[in-house]
Amino acid sequence: MGKGRRATPKFLAKKLREIRFRLGLSQNAMLRHLGLDTEFSRSELSAYERGVREPPLQVLLSYSKVIRIWMNVLIDDQLDLPPTLGHKQMHDGTKVAKRSSRSK
Repeated sequence: MGKGRRATPKFLAKKLREIRFRLGLSQNAMLRHLGLDTEFSRSELSAYERGVREPPLQVLLSYSKVIRIWMNVLIDDQLDLPPTLGHKQMHDGTKVAKRSSRSK
């Protein structure tokens, strides 16, 4: 295995923040919505949304289940969130045409 740091998705924090904004929830309400309010704090969620810390897989899985998108949509910088969240079936995300103009 490599000796350096593991590569971190560039847009993960932005996607997590965008999900919460699109759902119209505060950070505490988002934790409750994810079912993580007893395990994680608002300050931890804030750190994930700012890109200061990378969320554990458990948190990403909770996002995936709640908004019905595959986890790879959250992690893959080549995929965007779907236009609407909460589909009946898991959503594959939307292919990104160009990343250079997207801001973090």
